[in-house]
Amino acid sequence: MSKGPVSQFIQHHYRHFNAAALVDAAKGYEKHLLEGGKMMVTLAGAMSTAELGVSLAEMIRQGKVDIISCTGANLEEDIMNLVAHSHYERIPNYRDLTPQEEWGLLERGLNRVTDTCIPEEEAFRKIQDHISKLWKDADAAGERYFPHEFMYKLLLSGVMKEGYEIDPKDSWMIAAAERNVPIVVGGWEDSTMGNIFASYVIKNEVKATTMKSGIEYMVWLADWYRQNSGGKGVGFFQLGGGIAGDFPICVVPMMYQDLEWHDVPFWSYFCQVSDSTTSYGSYSGAVPNEKITWGKLGIDTPKYIVESDATIVAPLIFAYILGW
Repeated sequence: MSKGPVSQFIQHHYRHFNAAALVDAAKGYEKHLLEGGKMMVTLAGAMSTAELGVSLAEMIRQGKVDIISCTGANLEEDIMNLVAHSHYERIPNYRDLTPQEEWGLLERGLNRVTDTCIPEEEAFRKIQDHISKLWKDADAAGERYFPHEFMYKLLLSGVMKEGYEIDPKDSWMIAAAERNVPIVVGGWEDSTMGNIFASYVIKNEVKATTMKSGIEYMVWLADWYRQNSGGKGVGFFQLGGGIAGDFPICVVPMMYQDLEWHDVPFWSYFCQVSDSTTSYGSYSGAVPNEKITWGKLGIDTPKYIVESDATIVAPLIFAYILGW
């Protein structure tokens, strides 16, 4: 496909070091798709609050993302930005804040993520009012769903549509819901909505079992991988580290080593974008070859690592793949 000005720029200027690795990873991603492969994208950190949806949503709409793994925070924060964007506050001098100034933000209901404050009342509570009804209705009906399935129901119902504060085309969760892209959310309990759900369990307003668990996510993922890893196979595009990446990548050694299904192919492309550098015991900063020893990647799996800020790198890689 013909390439637009952003793609032309990075190909001309990004020639060495992390810049060259960015271009190599983008070309590898594109090649993987052109050869019939599928791709998982994993979202760690605060990618949604960084508004990665501006580029990721179009990747999803164009069928260049087949499955997503994300933290519970990323699952909810894209929707928070969707309905409360005008109430967010950016604080460029966040490094200079005193403890007293941080406390002042708390008292104003502003929860800070680096230079961006999420407005608790407008974001968390607005979603809580609607999602809690879905939880309680499912609980009463004896139904069980995954965390992302409840979020999809919320978005597709349209109950919050009149309150959207950004163009919905920039929401990756809306794009994913409309295409019913599968999402895996390991450790969903470690999120604001997860904490809120736990509070309802403590108050005996819902049963814990109404929310499907992380183990059930892994079991589901094993089946999905078996059904989709034929041919060119499934690639793994990891933004950041942590559970969003470690949880799903382990499905391959789990099937091979623990279930002894020796016909399971390795992940067929791997890229990690992270500013975590290699150090003792760091999984996020481990070089891709370390994953060979864990039965996650093969000797010949194309491997890329871009040691840089994912909020800078990912939109550029997505732009290249989209031909921008």
